[in-house]
Amino acid sequence: MEAENPTDIYSTLKRNVLVIAYYFPPMGLSGVQRTLKFVKYLPKFGWHPIVLTTGDLDYYAFDETLIDELGEENITIVRTPSKGKPTKTRNFPNQFIHKLGRMYNDTFFVPDSKIGWKKQAVNTANAIIAEHEIHAIFATAPPFTDFLIADEISRKHDIPFLADYRDTWVDNPFKYYPTPMHKNKNLKLEHKILSHAQKSFVTTRFAKEVLLRRYRFLSHEDIFILPHGYDPEDFANANHERHDKSKFVITHSGLFQDDRTPKYFLKALSIFLSKNKQAKEATILRFVGLMRPSHLKMATKYKLSDNIELTGYVTHKESIRHILDSDVLWLMMNDTYRSPGKLYEYFGARKPIFINAPTGAMTKIVQDSGAGFVTEPDNVKDIVKKLAELFELWQSGNLPKPNEKFVVAFDRSKITNDLARELSLSVKY
Repeated sequence: MEAENPTDIYSTLKRNVLVIAYYFPPMGLSGVQRTLKFVKYLPKFGWHPIVLTTGDLDYYAFDETLIDELGEENITIVRTPSKGKPTKTRNFPNQFIHKLGRMYNDTFFVPDSKIGWKKQAVNTANAIIAEHEIHAIFATAPPFTDFLIADEISRKHDIPFLADYRDTWVDNPFKYYPTPMHKNKNLKLEHKILSHAQKSFVTTRFAKEVLLRRYRFLSHEDIFILPHGYDPEDFANANHERHDKSKFVITHSGLFQDDRTPKYFLKALSIFLSKNKQAKEATILRFVGLMRPSHLKMATKYKLSDNIELTGYVTHKESIRHILDSDVLWLMMNDTYRSPGKLYEYFGARKPIFINAPTGAMTKIVQDSGAGFVTEPDNVKDIVKKLAELFELWQSGNLPKPNEKFVVAFDRSKITNDLARELSLSVKY
């Protein structure tokens, strides 16, 4: 007989999973959200996470409030020893410096610049296993050094290892290969990981197909799709109340990473506002998060200073309040490989979504939501048309909302339930 409550299946198991994650709170930004929410909800499904992560280091942003989410779950977090350096916030580099740094790292460090953490992390993992009975190992990447750590520990202690791809590895369009030898070395490492992992997780069907095409020894059962999601508790606890409804607020939350740029959207917005006095007076474009100086200059270039709000980096709780305080949520992409986590929080806000991106998995999912507006990333003319359409819908009070059945499929708790099931299936009896 099937259990009425899915948690009943797992609640009596009480197993430990070692979670290997270089990026983890109090580090901020989107890269920590997926792992944080898995760790938060796994105890609900009979798994106690023991997180192996970094100690004090330099990073672009920190959010101490994220750790508070784990307070009632008695999560074990083990940090590798820091090297006597206190935590420090690093300035976000301009695009040229960022690209140069990535090229340098990909030239001299394989698989990535975090390889220097491996020895320390392996030693700490061995100590954790000596103290706790570990039933499964879950490693999330990037950095792909996390996979190498998990693989070594798994082989040494004969513990099943499950690999979580937040981004693609060898096929990542932003991975730099100065020589064929560099690519071949990464290929061999990824082949080794995939051939040993009990299960590998990806965020989209597209990412699954990329791995299946490259590594023919994999079966469809070897790769499981665990999408990004949103946490209903984040929205329930936001204490949000919209005060000024006279403004048409378009919000972008998060970084413009790598070669993403707001240029074409800003140009289109400038054209649209120049033709519509009412829109000029009512429209606010809000950027929530860090911004490159070069992107800020674009606002002045396109004469948008009066229509733009900049929040700077804010806590995750505050970012949720900002997207709830919006009429339209905007996302820009110029590749089909990545699956930005912020999109799924947009779904959780139940707002219309305007995405500028090439046709692919992300544009399809936005359209499937029932409240999506889509253009190519650099088609200024089409962006202007969609802005006009959205503004008219806002004026008439007819902006659409995503389909509720579609939205709840991305509940972080439900996705973690799937992860817990796969962890349980991996355990050796």
